[in-house]
Amino acid sequence: MSLDAVQLASNTQAPKLRDIFIQFCLIGVISFGGGIIAYERILLVDKRKWLSPDEFMAYLAISQTMPGLNSVNMAVLAGDHLRGALGAIVATIGLILPGSLFVLGMGILYPTTSDHPLANLILIGIAAAASGLLAAVTYQMGGDNWRQIKSLLIIAATFLLMSIAKLSLPLVLLIMAPITLYIYRPGKGA
Repeated sequence: MSLDAVQLASNTQAPKLRDIFIQFCLIGVISFGGGIIAYERILLVDKRKWLSPDEFMAYLAISQTMPGLNSVNMAVLAGDHLRGALGAIVATIGLILPGSLFVLGMGILYPTTSDHPLANLILIGIAAAASGLLAAVTYQMGGDNWRQIKSLLIIAATFLLMSIAKLSLPLVLLIMAPITLYIYRPGKGA
C-alpha cells in the first residue's frame, strides 16, 4: 500500500475497491468522445472528494508527463492514492473496460452502418458534448487565472499556435514553455 493510501486510510475511511471500480466504470461509460479528465475531476474532487483540487492538479501534471493517455494515467495515480497498487489496477480497469467494449462493438457495426446519416450525427453530437464539457472544466480549473491578463495572453498565444498556425504540440511547448517560465519566474509570478 502506498504512503498516500496509508495516510488516507488513517485519516478517513478509504473507499472500497468496488466503489473505485464502479465510479471509474461510470466515467468510462459516460465519457465517450472525450472529456474523461473533466469527468475524473468531477468524480474525484467535486462528487466524492477523494482528492483535493491541488492534489488533482498535481496528479494531472504528473499524468501529462507520463507516456500514455492522461486519463488512464490519472486513474492509476488516483487509484494508487486511494488504495495502493490494487486501487490503481481496479481504477484503470474500470475506466477502460466500457470504452474497450464500445469500440469493439462499433468496430463490428461501423462497416455496415457507416453510410447511415444517423450514425454520423450521433458521433458529431458526442464530440460537441465532450468539447463543451472539457471547456467548462477547463474554465473551472483555471480559477483566478482567467482574470489575469498574462494568463489570457499565454492561453491565446497557445491557441493561435495550435489551432491557427497548426504547429505540433512539441513545437508549441518549445515556444511557450520558456516564455511562460520567464513570465512566472520566482519573484515575478502571478
